[in-house]
Amino acid sequence: MDWKKVAIAAGAGALAGYVVKEQVFNKQGVTPEKALKIAKEAFKKQGPISGSWIYMKPEELTKNGMDYEVYRGGVSKSQDGETSQYEFFIDAQTGTIVDVAEAN
Repeated sequence: MDWKKVAIAAGAGALAGYVVKEQVFNKQGVTPEKALKIAKEAFKKQGPISGSWIYMKPEELTKNGMDYEVYRGGVSKSQDGETSQYEFFIDAQTGTIVDVAEAN
């Protein structure tokens, strides 16, 4: 038996196991960029938007007794010379819009 081959195979197996473990434990359902795209597509159905933003770190939100890990962002819309701003929360795991509110 060639011990070099055994050592290389063991090292490769350990490295592959580590990579898989990291991917499983760090799995993120939706990226912030994807969450912003989902929100923009939803708002564009009601007319053009003039600006948008999103926080890159998910935060906790409790809505109707349910706890969510969400991305928070906002969209600006110009309509009839008036600018309206909306804040949205998107579930970081599923990409579902959890809440939308007009910002003051």
